[in-house]
Amino acid sequence: MAVTTLNKKPATPRAWSRLLLLGPAFVAAIAYVDPGNVAANLTAGANFGYLLVWVLVAANAMAVLIQYQSAKLGLATGLSLPEILGRRLGTKRRRAYWVQAEIVAGATDMAEVIGGAVALNLLFGLPLPVGGVIIGIASMLLLTLQSNRSQRSFELAILVLLGVIAVGFVSGLFVNPPDAGSALAGLVPRFEGTDTVLLAASMLGATVMPHAIYLHSALARDRHGFSPDPAVRTRLIRATRFDVAGALLLAGVVNIAMLLLAASSLRGVEGTDTIAGAHAAVTSALGPAIGVVFAIGLLASGLASTSVGCYAGATIMGGLLKVRIPLLTRRVITLIPALIILAAGIEPTLALVLSQVLLSFGIPFALIPLIRLTGKREIMGIHTDSMPLKIAGWTSATLIVVLNCVLIVLTFLDQA
Repeated sequence: MAVTTLNKKPATPRAWSRLLLLGPAFVAAIAYVDPGNVAANLTAGANFGYLLVWVLVAANAMAVLIQYQSAKLGLATGLSLPEILGRRLGTKRRRAYWVQAEIVAGATDMAEVIGGAVALNLLFGLPLPVGGVIIGIASMLLLTLQSNRSQRSFELAILVLLGVIAVGFVSGLFVNPPDAGSALAGLVPRFEGTDTVLLAASMLGATVMPHAIYLHSALARDRHGFSPDPAVRTRLIRATRFDVAGALLLAGVVNIAMLLLAASSLRGVEGTDTIAGAHAAVTSALGPAIGVVFAIGLLASGLASTSVGCYAGATIMGGLLKVRIPLLTRRVITLIPALIILAAGIEPTLALVLSQVLLSFGIPFALIPLIRLTGKREIMGIHTDSMPLKIAGWTSATLIVVLNCVLIVLTFLDQA
Protein backbone atom coordinates (compact mmCIF):
# COMPACT_ATOMS: atom_id res chain seq x y z
CA MET A 1 0.00 0.00 0.00
CA ALA A 2 1.40 3.40 -0.94
CA VAL A 3 2.59 5.75 1.78
CA THR A 4 0.44 8.85 2.18
CA THR A 5 0.56 12.17 3.94
CA LEU A 6 -2.20 14.34 5.29
CA ASN A 7 -0.53 17.76 5.20
CA LYS A 8 -0.84 18.39 1.48
CA LYS A 9 -3.89 19.44 -0.47
CA PRO A 10 -4.96 16.89 -3.06
CA ALA A 11 -4.00 17.56 -6.66
CA THR A 12 -6.85 18.14 -9.06
CA PRO A 13 -7.35 17.54 -12.77
CA ARG A 14 -7.12 21.31 -13.21
CA ALA A 15 -3.72 21.26 -11.53
CA TRP A 16 -2.70 18.50 -13.92
CA SER A 17 -3.70 20.65 -16.88
CA ARG A 18 -1.18 23.26 -15.70
CA LEU A 19 1.59 20.72 -15.26
CA LEU A 20 2.68 20.95 -18.87
CA LEU A 21 3.85 24.46 -18.03
CA LEU A 22 7.48 24.62 -16.94
CA GLY A 23 7.84 23.39 -13.40
CA PRO A 24 9.77 21.40 -10.81
CA ALA A 25 12.03 19.55 -13.26
CA PHE A 26 13.51 22.85 -14.44
CA VAL A 27 14.60 23.61 -10.89
CA ALA A 28 16.23 20.19 -10.55
CA ALA A 29 17.84 20.63 -14.00
CA ILE A 30 19.97 23.47 -12.64
CA ALA A 31 22.12 20.78 -11.00
CA TYR A 32 23.04 19.61 -14.49
CA VAL A 33 24.42 22.97 -15.68
CA ASP A 34 26.33 24.15 -12.63
CA PRO A 35 29.96 25.41 -12.51
CA GLY A 36 31.22 21.84 -12.04
CA ASN A 37 29.72 20.95 -15.41
CA VAL A 38 31.35 24.01 -16.96
CA ALA A 39 34.79 22.96 -15.71
CA ALA A 40 34.42 19.32 -16.82
CA ASN A 41 32.88 19.99 -20.23
CA LEU A 42 35.27 22.75 -21.25
CA THR A 43 38.25 20.62 -20.23
CA ALA A 44 36.93 17.68 -22.26
CA GLY A 45 36.44 19.74 -25.40
CA ALA A 46 39.69 21.71 -25.12
CA ASN A 47 41.85 18.63 -24.48
CA PHE A 48 40.16 15.92 -26.54
CA GLY A 49 37.94 17.69 -29.05
CA TYR A 50 34.71 15.87 -29.84
CA LEU A 51 35.86 12.51 -28.45
CA LEU A 52 33.58 12.50 -25.36
CA VAL A 53 30.33 13.86 -26.82
CA TRP A 54 28.85 10.39 -26.30
CA VAL A 55 29.45 10.62 -22.56
CA LEU A 56 27.19 13.68 -22.26
CA VAL A 57 24.48 12.09 -24.40
CA ALA A 58 24.51 8.92 -22.29
CA ALA A 59 24.65 10.85 -19.02
CA ASN A 60 21.70 13.00 -20.04
CA ALA A 61 19.64 9.95 -21.02
CA MET A 62 20.30 8.39 -17.61
CA ALA A 63 19.51 11.70 -15.91
CA VAL A 64 16.07 11.79 -17.55
CA LEU A 65 15.28 8.36 -16.13
CA ILE A 66 16.62 9.15 -12.65
CA GLN A 67 14.86 12.50 -12.28
CA TYR A 68 11.60 11.00 -13.52
CA GLN A 69 11.92 8.26 -10.89
CA SER A 70 12.49 10.85 -8.19
CA ALA A 71 9.50 12.96 -9.23
CA LYS A 72 7.32 9.85 -9.51
CA LEU A 73 8.26 8.81 -5.98
CA GLY A 74 7.11 12.16 -4.57
CA LEU A 75 3.84 12.18 -6.52
CA ALA A 76 2.95 8.54 -5.83
CA THR A 77 3.65 8.60 -2.09
CA GLY A 78 3.26 12.23 -1.04
CA LEU A 79 6.72 11.99 0.56
CA SER A 80 10.18 13.04 -0.51
CA LEU A 81 13.01 10.52 -0.76
CA PRO A 82 14.64 11.81 2.47
CA GLU A 83 11.30 11.58 4.30
CA ILE A 84 10.76 7.97 3.27
CA LEU A 85 14.30 7.03 4.27
CA GLY A 86 13.86 8.90 7.55
CA ARG A 87 10.82 6.75 8.35
CA ARG A 88 12.45 3.46 7.37
CA LEU A 89 15.89 3.83 9.00
CA GLY A 90 16.69 3.43 12.68
CA THR A 91 17.94 6.41 14.64
CA LYS A 92 21.68 5.70 14.32
CA ARG A 93 21.50 4.76 10.64
CA ARG A 94 19.31 7.77 9.91
CA ARG A 95 21.78 10.15 11.51
CA ALA A 96 24.74 8.52 9.75
CA TYR A 97 22.89 8.73 6.47
CA TRP A 98 22.17 12.40 7.10
CA VAL A 99 25.85 13.13 7.74
CA GLN A 100 26.93 11.83 4.32
CA ALA A 101 23.99 13.51 2.58
CA GLU A 102 24.75 16.81 4.33
CA ILE A 103 28.41 16.59 3.30
CA VAL A 104 27.58 16.14 -0.38
CA ALA A 105 24.96 18.90 -0.22
CA GLY A 106 27.55 21.18 1.37
CA ALA A 107 30.14 20.28 -1.26
CA THR A 108 27.62 21.10 -3.96
CA ASP A 109 26.78 24.44 -2.43
CA MET A 110 30.44 25.30 -1.98
CA ALA A 111 31.20 24.61 -5.64
CA GLU A 112 28.33 26.80 -6.82
CA VAL A 113 29.41 29.78 -4.71
CA ILE A 114 32.95 29.43 -6.01
CA GLY A 115 31.72 29.32 -9.60
CA GLY A 116 29.64 32.45 -9.11
CA ALA A 117 32.57 34.25 -7.49
CA VAL A 118 34.79 33.36 -10.45
CA ALA A 119 32.16 34.80 -12.80
CA LEU A 120 32.05 38.11 -10.88
CA ASN A 121 35.84 38.21 -10.99
CA LEU A 122 35.80 37.73 -14.76
CA LEU A 123 33.09 40.34 -15.30
CA PHE A 124 34.11 43.04 -12.84
CA GLY A 125 37.50 42.07 -11.46
CA LEU A 126 36.10 41.62 -7.96
CA PRO A 127 38.25 39.69 -5.47
CA LEU A 128 36.98 36.13 -5.12
CA PRO A 129 35.96 36.42 -1.43
CA VAL A 130 33.94 39.57 -2.21
CA GLY A 131 32.30 37.78 -5.12
CA GLY A 132 31.43 34.87 -2.83
CA VAL A 133 29.69 37.22 -0.39
CA ILE A 134 27.72 38.84 -3.22
CA ILE A 135 26.63 35.44 -4.56
CA GLY A 136 25.54 34.45 -1.05
CA ILE A 137 23.45 37.60 -0.63
CA ALA A 138 21.92 37.28 -4.10
CA SER A 139 20.99 33.65 -3.44
CA MET A 140 19.33 34.69 -0.17
CA LEU A 141 17.12 37.09 -2.11
CA LEU A 142 16.22 34.31 -4.52
CA LEU A 143 15.48 31.91 -1.68
CA THR A 144 13.03 34.38 -0.12
CA LEU A 145 10.66 33.44 -2.94
CA GLN A 146 10.62 29.86 -1.66
CA SER A 147 10.59 30.92 1.99
CA ASN A 148 7.43 32.90 1.29
CA ARG A 149 5.81 29.71 -0.02
CA SER A 150 5.75 30.98 -3.57
CA GLN A 151 7.16 27.92 -5.30
CA ARG A 152 5.87 28.98 -8.72
CA SER A 153 7.70 32.31 -8.42
CA PHE A 154 10.86 30.47 -7.38
CA GLU A 155 10.51 28.15 -10.36
CA LEU A 156 10.05 31.06 -12.75
CA ALA A 157 13.10 32.84 -11.35
CA ILE A 158 15.18 29.69 -11.79
CA LEU A 159 13.78 29.25 -15.30
CA VAL A 160 14.91 32.76 -16.25
CA LEU A 161 18.40 32.00 -14.95
CA LEU A 162 18.39 28.71 -16.86
CA GLY A 163 17.60 30.66 -20.01
CA VAL A 164 20.52 33.01 -19.33
CA ILE A 165 22.80 29.99 -18.83
CA ALA A 166 21.65 28.53 -22.15
CA VAL A 167 22.33 31.77 -24.04
CA GLY A 168 25.68 32.19 -22.30
CA PHE A 169 27.05 28.83 -23.39
CA VAL A 170 25.28 28.31 -26.73
CA SER A 171 25.88 31.73 -28.29
CA GLY A 172 29.54 31.02 -29.09
CA LEU A 173 28.53 28.18 -31.39
CA PHE A 174 26.87 30.64 -33.74
CA VAL A 175 30.12 32.58 -34.08
CA ASN A 176 32.29 29.50 -34.65
CA PRO A 177 30.09 26.49 -35.49
CA PRO A 178 31.51 23.04 -34.71
CA ASP A 179 32.40 20.54 -37.40
CA ALA A 180 29.25 18.48 -37.89
CA GLY A 181 31.06 15.34 -39.02
CA SER A 182 33.45 15.37 -36.07
CA ALA A 183 30.61 16.03 -33.65
CA LEU A 184 28.66 13.05 -35.00
CA ALA A 185 31.79 10.89 -34.78
CA GLY A 186 31.93 11.84 -31.10
CA LEU A 187 28.73 9.85 -30.55
CA VAL A 188 30.70 6.59 -30.96
CA PRO A 189 31.69 5.36 -27.46
CA ARG A 190 35.47 5.14 -27.09
CA PHE A 191 38.37 6.29 -24.94
CA GLU A 192 41.93 7.32 -25.71
CA GLY A 193 43.98 6.61 -22.62
CA THR A 194 43.52 6.91 -18.88
CA ASP A 195 43.01 10.67 -18.97
CA THR A 196 39.86 10.33 -21.08
CA VAL A 197 38.45 7.70 -18.70
CA LEU A 198 39.09 10.02 -15.77
CA LEU A 199 37.51 12.95 -17.57
CA ALA A 200 34.48 10.92 -18.65
CA ALA A 201 33.89 9.82 -15.07
CA SER A 202 34.25 13.42 -13.94
CA MET A 203 31.73 14.58 -16.55
CA LEU A 204 29.27 11.94 -15.39
CA GLY A 205 29.89 12.84 -11.74
CA ALA A 206 29.18 16.48 -12.55
CA THR A 207 25.95 15.50 -14.32
CA VAL A 208 24.14 13.08 -11.99
CA MET A 209 24.20 14.77 -8.59
CA PRO A 210 22.86 13.37 -5.30
CA HIS A 211 21.15 16.58 -4.17
CA ALA A 212 19.06 16.70 -7.37
CA ILE A 213 17.86 13.15 -6.71
CA TYR A 214 16.81 14.02 -3.15
CA LEU A 215 15.26 17.34 -4.15
CA HIS A 216 13.11 16.47 -7.14
CA SER A 217 10.82 14.19 -5.13
CA ALA A 218 10.09 17.11 -2.81
CA LEU A 219 9.67 19.64 -5.63
CA ALA A 220 7.08 17.53 -7.45
CA ARG A 221 5.21 16.74 -4.23
CA ASP A 222 5.23 20.35 -3.01
CA ARG A 223 3.91 21.68 -6.31
CA HIS A 224 1.03 19.23 -6.72
CA GLY A 225 0.45 17.73 -3.29
CA PHE A 226 -0.79 14.18 -2.79
CA SER A 227 -4.09 13.03 -4.26
CA PRO A 228 -5.94 10.05 -2.76
CA ASP A 229 -7.35 9.41 -6.25
CA PRO A 230 -5.10 6.94 -8.14
CA ALA A 231 -6.38 8.24 -11.48
CA VAL A 232 -5.26 11.79 -10.67
CA ARG A 233 -1.86 10.53 -9.52
CA THR A 234 -1.51 8.58 -12.75
CA ARG A 235 -2.26 11.67 -14.85
CA LEU A 236 0.20 13.74 -12.84
CA ILE A 237 2.94 11.15 -13.21
CA ARG A 238 2.37 10.79 -16.94
CA ALA A 239 2.44 14.54 -17.45
CA THR A 240 5.60 14.80 -15.34
CA ARG A 241 7.43 12.95 -18.10
CA PHE A 242 7.06 16.03 -20.32
CA ASP A 243 8.35 18.31 -17.57
CA VAL A 244 11.40 16.10 -16.99
CA ALA A 245 12.09 15.49 -20.68
CA GLY A 246 11.88 19.19 -21.53
CA ALA A 247 14.07 20.30 -18.62
CA LEU A 248 16.76 17.67 -19.12
CA LEU A 249 16.76 18.18 -22.89
CA LEU A 250 17.58 21.85 -22.33
CA ALA A 251 20.26 20.98 -19.78
CA GLY A 252 21.72 18.39 -22.16
CA VAL A 253 21.86 20.88 -25.02
CA VAL A 254 23.70 23.37 -22.81
CA ASN A 255 26.22 20.76 -21.64
CA ILE A 256 26.91 19.53 -25.16
CA ALA A 257 27.20 23.14 -26.35
CA MET A 258 29.94 23.75 -23.75
CA LEU A 259 31.93 20.79 -25.04
CA LEU A 260 31.38 21.69 -28.71
CA LEU A 261 32.39 25.30 -28.03
CA ALA A 262 35.64 24.16 -26.43
CA ALA A 263 36.29 21.59 -29.18
CA SER A 264 35.77 24.11 -31.98
CA SER A 265 37.40 27.17 -30.42
CA LEU A 266 39.74 26.08 -27.60
CA ARG A 267 41.36 22.84 -28.84
CA GLY A 268 45.04 22.86 -27.98
CA VAL A 269 44.98 26.34 -26.47
CA GLU A 270 47.19 26.68 -23.39
CA GLY A 271 45.60 27.54 -20.04
CA THR A 272 42.13 26.14 -20.73
CA ASP A 273 42.43 23.78 -17.76
CA THR A 274 40.90 26.54 -15.61
CA ILE A 275 37.63 28.42 -16.05
CA ALA A 276 39.48 31.75 -16.10
CA GLY A 277 41.83 30.43 -18.78
CA ALA A 278 38.93 29.09 -20.83
CA HIS A 279 37.19 32.45 -20.58
CA ALA A 280 40.32 34.23 -21.78
CA ALA A 281 40.63 31.81 -24.68
CA VAL A 282 36.95 32.23 -25.62
CA THR A 283 37.34 36.00 -25.54
CA SER A 284 40.49 35.83 -27.69
CA ALA A 285 39.00 33.40 -30.21
CA LEU A 286 35.43 34.66 -30.48
CA GLY A 287 35.61 38.28 -29.31
CA PRO A 288 34.92 40.21 -26.10
CA ALA A 289 31.14 40.16 -26.56
CA ILE A 290 31.04 36.36 -26.50
CA GLY A 291 33.44 36.40 -23.55
CA VAL A 292 31.05 38.62 -21.59
CA VAL A 293 28.04 36.46 -22.47
CA PHE A 294 30.03 33.38 -21.41
CA ALA A 295 30.83 34.94 -18.02
CA ILE A 296 27.20 36.01 -17.55
CA GLY A 297 26.13 32.40 -18.22
CA LEU A 298 28.61 31.23 -15.57
CA LEU A 299 27.28 33.82 -13.11
CA ALA A 300 23.68 32.69 -13.67
CA SER A 301 24.82 29.08 -13.26
CA GLY A 302 26.47 29.79 -9.90
CA LEU A 303 23.58 31.87 -8.57
CA ALA A 304 20.82 29.47 -9.59
CA SER A 305 22.64 26.31 -8.55
CA THR A 306 23.66 27.60 -5.11
CA SER A 307 20.04 28.56 -4.40
CA VAL A 308 18.82 25.13 -5.48
CA GLY A 309 21.63 23.45 -3.52
CA CYS A 310 20.65 25.26 -0.34
CA TYR A 311 17.01 24.26 -0.87
CA ALA A 312 18.11 20.64 -1.35
CA GLY A 313 20.09 20.71 1.90
CA ALA A 314 17.01 21.91 3.79
CA THR A 315 14.96 19.11 2.21
CA ILE A 316 17.52 16.52 3.29
CA MET A 317 17.70 17.77 6.88
CA GLY A 318 13.94 18.08 7.23
CA GLY A 319 13.29 14.61 5.85
CA LEU A 320 15.98 12.69 7.72
CA LEU A 321 16.19 14.55 11.04
CA LYS A 322 12.75 16.19 11.11
CA VAL A 323 14.63 19.40 11.89
CA ARG A 324 13.88 22.51 9.91
CA ILE A 325 15.85 25.73 10.05
CA PRO A 326 15.00 28.81 7.98
CA LEU A 327 16.44 28.67 4.47
CA LEU A 328 18.17 32.01 4.93
CA THR A 329 19.85 30.83 8.14
CA ARG A 330 21.07 27.75 6.32
CA ARG A 331 22.34 29.94 3.50
CA VAL A 332 24.53 31.90 5.92
CA ILE A 333 25.91 28.74 7.55
CA THR A 334 26.73 26.93 4.29
CA LEU A 335 28.33 30.05 2.81
CA ILE A 336 31.18 29.98 5.33
CA PRO A 337 33.22 27.02 3.90
CA ALA A 338 33.17 28.51 0.40
CA LEU A 339 34.36 31.89 1.70
CA ILE A 340 37.18 30.21 3.63
CA ILE A 341 38.38 28.44 0.47
CA LEU A 342 38.16 31.61 -1.59
CA ALA A 343 40.03 33.62 1.06
CA ALA A 344 42.73 30.94 1.34
CA GLY A 345 43.66 31.46 -2.30
CA ILE A 346 42.99 27.88 -3.43
CA GLU A 347 42.71 27.70 -7.23
CA PRO A 348 38.93 27.82 -7.89
CA THR A 349 38.86 25.28 -10.72
CA LEU A 350 40.82 22.79 -8.59
CA ALA A 351 38.31 23.28 -5.78
CA LEU A 352 35.48 22.61 -8.24
CA VAL A 353 37.09 19.40 -9.50
CA LEU A 354 37.72 18.12 -5.99
CA SER A 355 34.13 18.90 -5.02
CA GLN A 356 32.95 16.68 -7.89
CA VAL A 357 35.07 13.82 -6.54
CA LEU A 358 33.47 14.28 -3.11
CA LEU A 359 30.02 14.28 -4.68
CA SER A 360 30.82 10.95 -6.32
CA PHE A 361 30.89 9.31 -2.89
CA GLY A 362 27.28 10.33 -2.29
CA ILE A 363 25.73 9.16 -5.55
CA PRO A 364 25.16 5.49 -4.56
CA PHE A 365 23.50 6.54 -1.28
CA ALA A 366 20.87 8.53 -3.18
CA LEU A 367 20.50 6.53 -6.38
CA ILE A 368 20.30 2.96 -5.10
CA PRO A 369 17.54 3.65 -2.50
CA LEU A 370 15.57 5.55 -5.17
CA ILE A 371 15.62 2.63 -7.61
CA ARG A 372 14.79 0.17 -4.84
CA LEU A 373 11.85 2.21 -3.51
CA THR A 374 10.25 2.88 -6.91
CA GLY A 375 10.36 -0.88 -7.55
CA LYS A 376 8.45 -1.80 -4.36
CA ARG A 377 4.70 -2.25 -4.66
CA GLU A 378 4.16 -1.63 -0.93
CA ILE A 379 5.63 1.86 -1.44
CA MET A 380 4.41 2.81 -4.94
CA GLY A 381 1.16 0.84 -5.23
CA ILE A 382 -0.04 0.79 -8.84
CA HIS A 383 2.79 3.13 -9.81
CA THR A 384 5.49 0.52 -9.19
CA ASP A 385 8.16 0.41 -11.89
CA SER A 386 7.54 -1.94 -14.77
CA MET A 387 10.17 -4.60 -15.46
CA PRO A 388 11.75 -2.68 -18.39
CA LEU A 389 11.95 0.41 -16.19
CA LYS A 390 13.53 -1.59 -13.38
CA ILE A 391 16.14 -2.98 -15.77
CA ALA A 392 16.88 0.47 -17.16
CA GLY A 393 17.08 1.94 -13.66
CA TRP A 394 19.47 -0.67 -12.29
CA THR A 395 21.59 -0.57 -15.45
CA SER A 396 21.92 3.20 -15.14
CA ALA A 397 22.67 2.97 -11.43
CA THR A 398 25.36 0.35 -12.02
CA LEU A 399 27.06 2.35 -14.76
CA ILE A 400 27.00 5.55 -12.74
CA VAL A 401 28.35 3.92 -9.58
CA VAL A 402 31.09 2.07 -11.47
CA LEU A 403 32.24 5.14 -13.38
CA ASN A 404 32.25 7.25 -10.25
CA CYS A 405 34.33 4.62 -8.47
CA VAL A 406 36.73 4.83 -11.42
CA LEU A 407 36.80 8.62 -10.99
CA ILE A 408 37.66 8.31 -7.31
CA VAL A 409 40.38 5.69 -7.84
CA LEU A 410 42.00 7.44 -10.79
CA THR A 411 41.92 10.79 -9.06
CA PHE A 412 43.77 9.45 -6.02
CA LEU A 413 46.23 7.54 -8.23
CA ASP A 414 46.86 10.70 -10.21
CA GLN A 415 47.57 12.64 -7.01
CA ALA A 416 49.89 9.92 -5.66
